[in-house]
Amino acid sequence: MSTVKPPENPESDPRVKAVFDDIRETRGSDFINNVWRYLAFDPQLLEEMWRDVRDLMARETLLEPKVKEMIYVAVSIANNCDYCVHSHTAAAKAKGMSDGEHAELLRIVSTAARTNHILNGLRPPIDEAFDADV
Repeated sequence: MSTVKPPENPESDPRVKAVFDDIRETRGSDFINNVWRYLAFDPQLLEEMWRDVRDLMARETLLEPKVKEMIYVAVSIANNCDYCVHSHTAAAKAKGMSDGEHAELLRIVSTAARTNHILNGLRPPIDEAFDADV
């Protein structure tokens, strides 16, 4: 259950309409998903979140789009964000992630979580080689 109510007519606010129009143009789709509809309860927060997501995820950067989506899935699993796991898994698949790559991603997340938990319990000292200036 949501902690806020989305505005009934979010695009009546010109700031929200501008963000929604940019989402449509950037994605080449009329679909505005719930995360943006619910964030529209605060136009400034909506603008900030869309800007950050758009600039990193929808624009060309050093990482390939599929890889960025797969990283987003991994972080979303670690942070237990059900919405982001679903939306970014769908985005990764749309950008070419195969079932085999999805399974490997899940194995990496699982292995990292397990080793992180064990090492958090053991607290071994960090090797000098890993702490050196690069």
